[in-house]
Amino acid sequence: MERLPVCDCESVHQDLVDAVKPQLLDGAEAIDLASLYKLFGDGTRVRIMQALRLHELCVCDLACLLGMTKSAISHQLKALRLSNLVKFRREGQNVFYSLADEHVEAILDLGLDHLRE
Repeated sequence: MERLPVCDCESVHQDLVDAVKPQLLDGAEAIDLASLYKLFGDGTRVRIMQALRLHELCVCDLACLLGMTKSAISHQLKALRLSNLVKFRREGQNVFYSLADEHVEAILDLGLDHLRE
């Protein structure tokens, strides 16, 4: 396994530390951002979001598309909805899901762009 280079110096570059420190996220915001990215750490949720990026779908559609139970899809959609990554609308007895906004599309696109480089 390749070892990463390690800095052997003992001096702090205070000018750099002073420039970066005020721009760092605070602890709560860093935790919120990490929690958001955790949702993208599950392949099923990513596939659900990718499907919803292509078209608005109901739980039954997603279950059929992904070969899963409606219960399993509903569980994943709840996590995505609580994190404001997907939204829903009712049409009679049906509930249709879609991505919450263009930011979610951008996150998916950037991730795929990075992987496909």
